[in-house]
Amino acid sequence: MTFDNNPPRPFIRSTSQRMLGGVCGGIAEYFGIDTNLVRAGAVLTAFLTGGTAVLLYLALWIILPE
Repeated sequence: MTFDNNPPRPFIRSTSQRMLGGVCGGIAEYFGIDTNLVRAGAVLTAFLTGGTAVLLYLALWIILPE
């Protein structure tokens, strides 16, 4: 059995794909998906949760390094 010695990728905010804080861009870069899909999902989630997702976005904006 062999294991890769690749260190885990860091979960950081994006510096190139940002509109506000780069949180959605960082998520998109981490998972390798389109940034606009993550942004649309974030907006949809914000409406469906009554704004609670906005608090999560703000928390990630503060916690995640750039």
